[in-house]
Amino acid sequence: MKEFDKAASEVKEKTSGRVTLKYFAGGQQGDERDYVRKIKLGQLDGAGVTSIGLSMIDESIRVLELPMMFVSAEELDYVADKLWPYFQKKFEAKGFKLQDRGEVGWIYFLSKGRVDKLADLRGQKLWMWGDDRLVGAVFKKLGLNGVPLGVPEVDAALTSGKIDACYSSPVAAVALQWYSKVKFMTSMPMSFAIGATIVSNEAYKKVTPQDAKLIEDISRANAKKLRKTIRKANEDAKGTMSRKGVQVIQTPVAMVDEFTKAATELWTELAGKIYSKEELKMVLDARDEYRAKHKGGGKSASGQP
Repeated sequence: MKEFDKAASEVKEKTSGRVTLKYFAGGQQGDERDYVRKIKLGQLDGAGVTSIGLSMIDESIRVLELPMMFVSAEELDYVADKLWPYFQKKFEAKGFKLQDRGEVGWIYFLSKGRVDKLADLRGQKLWMWGDDRLVGAVFKKLGLNGVPLGVPEVDAALTSGKIDACYSSPVAAVALQWYSKVKFMTSMPMSFAIGATIVSNEAYKKVTPQDAKLIEDISRANAKKLRKTIRKANEDAKGTMSRKGVQVIQTPVAMVDEFTKAATELWTELAGKIYSKEELKMVLDARDEYRAKHKGGGKSASGQP
């Protein structure tokens, strides 16, 4: 909340008090479905959401989160920055200002049992966010045993044995205490999760164009700082989990290859369902453009070349 509080203070100062922002901590206004519903009803002006909340407005933005699409955060940055104005126009047409991009980070599998191959993962009861159609499609493609639950239910489900595994960014796993109920984490991430702040078009009508520009400029600068902070926090969280006994298993190349093959097939299968063929092409073209400019540009988050 610190970064948001700083942004709120800056908005108040630079607009000479004409605009004030009040933030509610996570959970006080319900879950992401509640946030979007309340914004549409005018009960909230905006919210910071993950891609799950974003997809409740326009699901096609999930094309930026396809499994095994990116091998580095820099690739994701390049592609998302290039396509962000396109998605901002789509959200605008649906009554929302899509402000600058936030993120959750790399998403890993955390489990009670060791995972060295997909068969190991298939043998575990794996949490699946009930509102997430993309992850549902991934699980179906891979033959994983998904147990649909809301985020607040995961901790108790891990404790009771209703589920044996989940997926998360490291910082979320620590913050939500999920890591204390598992023993292993894959070195291979499934995907890179994004987020953003959304504000209703109606809320923007309450401020002058000059103040609106100030808010957007401050939001953009704040989002950039926040992404940097989150990336460091995720690395720190990995260290915390390791010190507390969670073992990071180097994902074998065979499992990475099998997962990547299935994921790549899924990209095409979901075109026309969650996003369009044209939007998939936009992502692939931008990603390949980045790779052409940065040949030999390092390793993936899993440590695989």
